[in-house]
Amino acid sequence: MTANYPALIVIIPLAVAVITPVLGRISIVLAQLSAAAALLVAFISSLGALQHALAEGSWHYYFGGWAPPWGIEYVIDPLSGGLATLVSFIGLLVLIYAVPHLATKPARENTYFYTLYLLCVAGLLGMVVTGDVFNLYVFLEISSLAAYALIAFGGSRATVAGYRYLLIGTAAACLYLLGIGYLYALTGSLNMADLAELLPAVDAPTALVIATVLIVIGLGIKMALFPLHGWLPDAYSSAPAPVTGFIAAVMAKVSAYAIYRICFFVLKDTGTAIIALNMVGWMAAAGIIFGSIMAIAQNDLWRMLAYSSVAQMCYIALGVALGNTYGIYGALLHILNHAVTKGCLFLIAGSIAWKTGIRDITQFAKMCRKMPWTMAVFVVAALSMIGLPPTAGFFSKMYLVMGSVEAGAWGYVAVLVASSLLTAIYFFRVIEYAYLHQPAQGEAVKLEQENSVMARRWELPASMLMPIILLGIGVLTLGVLSEKIIADVIQFALPWGMP
Repeated sequence: MTANYPALIVIIPLAVAVITPVLGRISIVLAQLSAAAALLVAFISSLGALQHALAEGSWHYYFGGWAPPWGIEYVIDPLSGGLATLVSFIGLLVLIYAVPHLATKPARENTYFYTLYLLCVAGLLGMVVTGDVFNLYVFLEISSLAAYALIAFGGSRATVAGYRYLLIGTAAACLYLLGIGYLYALTGSLNMADLAELLPAVDAPTALVIATVLIVIGLGIKMALFPLHGWLPDAYSSAPAPVTGFIAAVMAKVSAYAIYRICFFVLKDTGTAIIALNMVGWMAAAGIIFGSIMAIAQNDLWRMLAYSSVAQMCYIALGVALGNTYGIYGALLHILNHAVTKGCLFLIAGSIAWKTGIRDITQFAKMCRKMPWTMAVFVVAALSMIGLPPTAGFFSKMYLVMGSVEAGAWGYVAVLVASSLLTAIYFFRVIEYAYLHQPAQGEAVKLEQENSVMARRWELPASMLMPIILLGIGVLTLGVLSEKIIADVIQFALPWGMP
C-alpha cells in the first residue's frame, strides 16, 4: 500500500466522491463518515509520500508502469508533498467544521455538498502532485467546476457570484489550455520534465512568449492576481462559511504553486518566464496596495477578509517575480502561512455569523465576551497577517523584504512596509470593536444574559471550535518552525542555479 501513496492521494477522494450519492441515499451519516475517511486516507498518504521524499528524494510515480511521455506521472518532492499534506489536512478540518452548518439542510443537499467537496479536494490534490501540464488542466477543471457549485450553496446572491466565477474561471482555463497547446505543438510532449529539456532547443521565441503569457494569465485569474481578481470578493463573501474557508485557504494557493512550477521548472531555460514575471511583479505590487486599501473600506468582515486575500496573494506573486532565493523562500512560506491563517480567519467569520448572525464589524462590541476562544484565535491569526513575530507571517514577509533588497527593488520594499501598516489598520479595527467598544444599553443587558448561558456551555459546537483552535495553533507552529521548514522542505524546491 505504501508503494502507491502518490496514487491514493487523489484516487481515494475521487472514488468516494463518485459513490457518495449512493451512500447518501442509505444514510447521510454514512456519507459524512465516508467523506471524512477518504480525506483522512489522503492526508495519511500525503504525509507518507512527504516522508519518503524527505528521506530518499523526489518520488516519480508512473501509472500502470508507463514512463512519460507515454504515461501519466505523479511527482512527490518535498514541496508538492508538503502542499498535498496541507491541502488534505485543511480539507479534513473544514469537513468536520461543516457538520453543524449542514445540520439544518435536507439530506439530499448534504449529499451533493459532500460529493462536490470531495471532487474539489481531489482536483486540488491532483494539481499539486501531477507531473503533466495537461493533467494539471484536467484537475484544475475538476476542482473549479466543483467550487462553482459549492459557492452556489450560499443562496441566490451566492448563485450569481458562483455563475460569475464560472464565466471568468472558464475563460481562465481556456487561456491555460491554449498555452499548453502551444507547448505541445512546439515539443510533442506534455510532461513537465520533458518540456523543460525540449523547450530550450525550440527556435520559436514568439510562440514561446505567447504560450507563457497565456499560461500565466490563465493561472493568474485562478489565483486572483490583481487586476484579474474580480471574481474573488463576491465569491468569498457569498459562499457558505465552510466553502469560503476551504477555497480561501488552498484554492488560489494551488494555482500560485502551479505558476511557480511552470515558470521555474518548465520554462526556466527559455527566457520567456522572465518576461512574464517582470510584468507580474508590478501587478503584484499594485495589487498589494489596492487590496489593503479596499479591505480598510469594508464594514463586512467577510468582504474585508476577501480583499485582504487579494493583497496576500499578491505577496506570493511578488516573491515569485523576484526570482531570487529569498524571494522564493518568502513566496513559498507565505503559501503555507496564508493557507492556514486565512482559512482560520474565514472559519472564525463563519462561526461569528452562525452564532450571532453578525457580519458587520461595527456591531462587534464585546464580541470577546460572547466568543472568547474564537476571538483569541482571531487575534493570533490577525497578528500573522500583519506580520508580527513569532507568527509565520513575520518570517515570510521578512524573506520577501530581503529578496527585494537583494534585487535592488526598493519600490517593492516600500510596498511591503506600507502594506503591513495598512493590514494593521483593518485588523486592529476589528480587534478594537471586539475588545474595547461598549455595547448599547439594551445590548449590554442581552450580553449579560448570554454570558450567564455561556458559562454553562461552550460558545460553539466542538466540531466547529476545534478546527479553529487547531488552525490557530498551526499559525504559531509555522512561525516557530519556519526556519526548519525552509531548511527541510522549501530549499529543496528551488531550481538549480537560482541566485
